[in-house]
Amino acid sequence: MFHGFSKKFLNDSIERSTDNAMDRRRFLRAAGLTGAGVAGLGVLGSGIASASEGGLLGGLGLGGSDSEDGGVSDAAVLNFALNLEYLEAEFYLRAVTGNGLKDSQIDGKGDLGGVTGGYKVSFETKLGRQYAEEIAQDERAHVDFLRAALGDAKVARPEIDLQEAFTAAAQAAGVVGKNETFDPFKDETSFLLGAFIFEDVGVTAYKGAAPLVSNKTFLEAAAGILAVEAYHAGLVRTLLLQSGAADTVGKISDARDSLDGPSDLDQGIVDRSGNANIVPADENSIAFSRTPGQVLNIVYLDPRAVTRGGFFPQGVNGDVDTSDANG
Repeated sequence: MFHGFSKKFLNDSIERSTDNAMDRRRFLRAAGLTGAGVAGLGVLGSGIASASEGGLLGGLGLGGSDSEDGGVSDAAVLNFALNLEYLEAEFYLRAVTGNGLKDSQIDGKGDLGGVTGGYKVSFETKLGRQYAEEIAQDERAHVDFLRAALGDAKVARPEIDLQEAFTAAAQAAGVVGKNETFDPFKDETSFLLGAFIFEDVGVTAYKGAAPLVSNKTFLEAAAGILAVEAYHAGLVRTLLLQSGAADTVGKISDARDSLDGPSDLDQGIVDRSGNANIVPADENSIAFSRTPGQVLNIVYLDPRAVTRGGFFPQGVNGDVDTSDANG
């Protein structure tokens, strides 16, 4: 279960929410939870939802809060997800089109940051190009959905680094030497290695949210998002195995394990016998989970408890912004 993200926190998040009723109704409309469906889910006349809404916010938000007093609004949780969707959308859109999100898709509360790096990839295969185009549309849609749901409470896109951060990650993993660079936009295989970092982390983050969702309707929504992430991750892993990148993927997997804690959970695309390992799972064939702090350890490229670094040089916008203390 997510660190610091208990049911008490979810209840406190709803009760202490600073959003107005209009913003909450906007979220419900964006999620398709209106009319009789909302009434059946226990939404009160005041417009403040029961703890079930917190479950959905937790599932969508990939995370929680390290705040001991639990004084974080539901908007803060949703905005944590928006920061991560900004990162993925910029990566995929730039790889496919050469351009990122539009100005109308990045404004909001907090510091508006620019994006360093990223350009159109010359895909060698039709499948690789089609995958990139499809997921770019998915991530852009996620950004639009979350921004519409949050309304005036949405955070701006933070500063994003798609250049030096990848090189730092590759050097730490031993994929390139200390004086070498890694460019995920250079070719199709490099792009897939970059995608591998994001997609595998996304699956484990949504999996970690599942125990927090008590209402079946909300659980179905969270499960749908997890399924999309898992489809993406499975295809990336398959294409990387096909391209002969198992050794490089294994190094990246080991590097992620060194960032997110002492447990050896992350898995490459082949097992110890050299057989395909497309689905990273435990002995019961169940995917593992990551806390929001562990997710930030990876995107900040730092095993310590910090509030910035790596792909987010100035940190993420919003209240949920601190990685776990794993080093």
